[in-house]
Amino acid sequence: MSQKVKGAAIGIDLGTTYSCAAVWLDRKNRVEVIPNEQGNNITPSCVAFDATELLVGEGAKNQIARNPTNTVFDVKRLIGCRYHDPQVQKDMESWPFKVVEGPALKPTVVVELKGEEKKYAPEELSALVLKKLKESAEAFIGREVTDAVITVPAYFNNNQREATKEAGTLAGLNVMQLINEPTAAAIAYGLDHMADRTWHNDKNVLVFDLGGGTFDVSLLKISKTGVIDVKAVGGDTHLGGEDFDRTLVNYCIKEFEKKHRVNISGNPRAMGRLKVACEKAKRDLSSTTFTPIEIDCLYGGIDFSIKISRAKFEELNSSYFEKCIELVEKCLFDGEMKKKDVDEVVVVGGSTRIPKVQRLVEEFFEGKTVCKNMNGDEAVAFGAAILAAKLSGNNDNDNVLWDTVLQDVTPLSLGIAAKINGVEGVMSVVIPRNTSIPTCKKGMYWSYDNKTEVSIRVFQGESNNAEDNILLGKFDFCGLTPGSNGKSYIEVCFNIDVNGILHVSAQELSTGQSKSITIAKT
Repeated sequence: MSQKVKGAAIGIDLGTTYSCAAVWLDRKNRVEVIPNEQGNNITPSCVAFDATELLVGEGAKNQIARNPTNTVFDVKRLIGCRYHDPQVQKDMESWPFKVVEGPALKPTVVVELKGEEKKYAPEELSALVLKKLKESAEAFIGREVTDAVITVPAYFNNNQREATKEAGTLAGLNVMQLINEPTAAAIAYGLDHMADRTWHNDKNVLVFDLGGGTFDVSLLKISKTGVIDVKAVGGDTHLGGEDFDRTLVNYCIKEFEKKHRVNISGNPRAMGRLKVACEKAKRDLSSTTFTPIEIDCLYGGIDFSIKISRAKFEELNSSYFEKCIELVEKCLFDGEMKKKDVDEVVVVGGSTRIPKVQRLVEEFFEGKTVCKNMNGDEAVAFGAAILAAKLSGNNDNDNVLWDTVLQDVTPLSLGIAAKINGVEGVMSVVIPRNTSIPTCKKGMYWSYDNKTEVSIRVFQGESNNAEDNILLGKFDFCGLTPGSNGKSYIEVCFNIDVNGILHVSAQELSTGQSKSITIAKT
């Protein structure tokens, strides 16, 4: 069960490129997005280190071009991952800052602060961003804030969820609950429609959430009474605006090399300046069909100037856009629903401002107009703030907010490596993907050949081959008592809490001895 608290509680959308916080204000009977110290409603998820200080947010992002190797961004793509994960290795190729293998195989960021080398785990860097949001909230509300609901991509695995929760703790926050980003957006959408009392029927809603670093799609049924029932989720934790920027950066590198026979990809300062320019060009192309990219003295005293068309940008990123639609199709299939059964398509996330993305979604749903009446940058934090207010117990006002009931699902299958039909290493699923949570399911297994000890390895993923999935953790079960047939029978119980975090226990049936663990980061 989620922990109830008393006092101000905030909702936080901890994003790959930008983060946002919001709070329910009883005196106004509505959610307010919390501005940062510069007065902006979104804060760059960026941390920088230099000779004199540590910068977080706007200050960090503003100096990236002149201090690229000590400015860290995209940390969300590292949190809860292993250093040798293929996606981590791929991302490292384009980052100007240094990432090394740290304790427990975790990626660790290496920077220089005040002349000394410092190493930070991804959750420590995320904690700095969360702490900045916490401070802005305290200044806005006028009192200490210790409690929060933090959003995560629907397709985050168990390790990534645990690491996000730890980041909140390091920031001095009591994380009341983690909630999937599209589900938070659905809460905001549901409150907006239920408040006007004109919603008379249940609605099937598809939330299309394309942000700076992740893509999520969720299929939900929202009832007129406030029940939000998630039917299926899908997505990709490495698909978003950062990837679109990268394709544009790579295109510019090739154009510079073609014209001047110089490859600038190994120069962090030039790459930092080019990244900033390409991100701006991407944003401009949402409202214009052509935009220039012009950088004085980009490399070796050589100026760089190129004109990019919206059509070229769309061509460069066509495979990413098409993948989004493929994942929507898969989500509908998993939720056993057809296009025509979807009543409303809600788009959130900054990257949904890209005209091609909106057009593809509308074409897929055969001309259905997408719902864009929520602020794409703020909707997720808005929904998280509503849930935070409900969990805080401050329900003195008669508002539809308090009728909201969440029924979420687990995004990926969970199971153990087992020997099935004589084949080792088969993924034996205990909890299939898109199972409603919280949930508790059991599986029966047995040891062979009079073994008195077995290793129980817990995996998350969809491959039949366990080794192709994510190893979440393992533990040894010792002192087994084999029966006359040489087997020991073991019941394994998987319990997923409201945060989507897994607890595993095992019990030998003949003796009753048991062992349990909470799957933490590995």
